[in-house]
Amino acid sequence: MKCQAVIGCGFGDEGKGKVVSWLCSLSSNPLVVRFSGGHQAGHHVMLENGLDHVFSNFGSGTLQGFNTYWSSYCTVDPVGILNELSVLNSKGISPTLYIDLRCPITTPYEKMRNKILNHDTQHGSCGVGVGQTFQREEDHFSLLFEDLYYPSVLKIKLEMLKQYYKYTNDDAEEFLSTCKELVDTAAIRPTSGFPHVSYYDNIIFEGSQGLLLDQSIGFFPHVTRANTGLKNIVEMGFNPEVFLVTRAYQTRHGNGPMTNEEIKHEIKRNTYEQNFDNTYQGKFRSALLDLDVLRYAINKDVNLTFSSRHLVVTCLDLMSTYSYTEKGKVKIDTDIIQFVKTIKYAVLANKVYASTEPLERAYVI
Repeated sequence: MKCQAVIGCGFGDEGKGKVVSWLCSLSSNPLVVRFSGGHQAGHHVMLENGLDHVFSNFGSGTLQGFNTYWSSYCTVDPVGILNELSVLNSKGISPTLYIDLRCPITTPYEKMRNKILNHDTQHGSCGVGVGQTFQREEDHFSLLFEDLYYPSVLKIKLEMLKQYYKYTNDDAEEFLSTCKELVDTAAIRPTSGFPHVSYYDNIIFEGSQGLLLDQSIGFFPHVTRANTGLKNIVEMGFNPEVFLVTRAYQTRHGNGPMTNEEIKHEIKRNTYEQNFDNTYQGKFRSALLDLDVLRYAINKDVNLTFSSRHLVVTCLDLMSTYSYTEKGKVKIDTDIIQFVKTIKYAVLANKVYASTEPLERAYVI
């Protein structure tokens, strides 16, 4: 059995979903595992037959008929899962989603609180309650996926959460109904740990956001409440072949530091971009790739030091010139091959898969 991990090197939006889908296409029966973050993901997958979807609650191999395991490190949004499941069904997809019983549940209360806090702090939250859910768990007001199977307990815990957030005019009945529908849905399978690992020929770990948003690596407070690198995967007992993903340039949503924004560039607009201006995160920003920041992000994850790692460079077709910065200086490579080699040597990757669209036509350096 193979084991692979797809890790974003930047602030998210690197193309992780596309890479996961590509790796799934090379396997006969993979299991996609979400190992960090939660339902704030927006992983856009497009198949060559024209079928496409933006995944938040299911793995990026779902369009190809492959199963997803939602590990205990991830938050679960019952409303979001049922909504996305309905969309997938309308596209002729009947997915199976294994959810670990220990996953924290996001309620409407966390979403509301997240939006209020982000309005006050402008940290760049997605506004879907992921960070607040993790904070609530740390404060011992726990609500896990396994609790949804005990309706009386769930009702008590929701009332306690209402008091925790000091909300007075909210009706939980609709959310209770959603939770009941979720546990009664055939596509949703509760599990304690990995489901039938020996049944799959490849375990593919799908990252959330990027290393520069890791709570221990990124620039606090503009980070996510998750370990986006290998930490959680290693804790689960795996040592995967790693595919580090970066665009040919930097991107970031909303507030928070990003280098090179003062340098003029001619990076083209990606017509497939899903989220140019999010109400809570803010605007989508682009800048030249910074090799120093890229190296920093990778080197800060100590587990990556011992991994077999490759680099995937996406969106090369959006570069008018092959420009980047290193040690504060702008540099320009003469052609696409040299540009990709420069990035490869900077991060000490074994191989580089350089692509435009689709990744299946990538060339290896």
